[in-house]
Amino acid sequence: MPTPNRMALRIAMSLLLLAPAAGRAAEPPAVAVSIPPLHGLVAAVMQGVGAPALLLRTGSPHGYVLRPSDARALAASRLVFLVDPRFESFLSKPLAALPAARVVTASTAPGIRLVAARRGGRWEPDAHDHSHDRDGERPHEAGPETDFHLWLAPANARAIVARAAAALSEADPANTARYAANAKALAARIEALETGLRARLAPLRDKPYIVFHDAYRYFEDAFALSPAGAVTVAPDRQPGIRRLQQIRAAIAQAGARCVFAEPQFEPALVHTIIDGTGARAGTLDPLGARIPPGPDAWFALMDGLAGSLESCLLPPG
Repeated sequence: MPTPNRMALRIAMSLLLLAPAAGRAAEPPAVAVSIPPLHGLVAAVMQGVGAPALLLRTGSPHGYVLRPSDARALAASRLVFLVDPRFESFLSKPLAALPAARVVTASTAPGIRLVAARRGGRWEPDAHDHSHDRDGERPHEAGPETDFHLWLAPANARAIVARAAAALSEADPANTARYAANAKALAARIEALETGLRARLAPLRDKPYIVFHDAYRYFEDAFALSPAGAVTVAPDRQPGIRRLQQIRAAIAQAGARCVFAEPQFEPALVHTIIDGTGARAGTLDPLGARIPPGPDAWFALMDGLAGSLESCLLPPG
């Protein structure tokens, strides 16, 4: 029969072995996010709990192919955040092979406002369609002509944050309070950024410009900007001679001050277009591909878009 001292020693050893397990916090769910802007918002909601994996670090979601490391991160994920299956088509087959992963789409989040893509090389001032989600009406439902660059509207970013916090809390109830607190702080930070950008961009409202492709409508609608057209209908499709002639005519007719390239695509085309027109060349990046990923990435992206517009559209000095 064990002596009292030996029994006490056994009890103490048992408590020591159990202590680490009792004090160890539950592991947060493995999370993967498709593109940098969405990743930044989800990372900010998860701050202090864990860090999501980013699947697309460089390039465009049009025709992207997952690297082996990305595929492994996706396979290990319990939650996968994406804009819409029609936008990140490169994830269609990998996601079909992952029935256990829950896919959270930003395009269906409560409060998201969607708009249709614009047509043609030249956009008239009334091409901005503000009819969706107006006066409490149901938002435009996603279709084949939907513009999925929805993260560029601050109001949509707030809706994405709320959707992310809800999905993460459901998957990880132990950290619900942290997700909720992060989401509340983020909503306030997004609102402050929106107010600041509205003041910064007010002097640009009557200054027309041409973008590389129709990726900025949410940003333009939010801040009442004056785009005059796009170089290409689809960023993965080289514009023909007729299209280039239309854009040069649009520059002259609208008095466009700038034509903006994108870092993922060949900028030489923009210089060809503006030759002899008096317009300047600039760069806009709707994905923030050169911004370090993390909780501040979405804010850096929005600030960078405003800075690029200012530097090209405002007179030097």
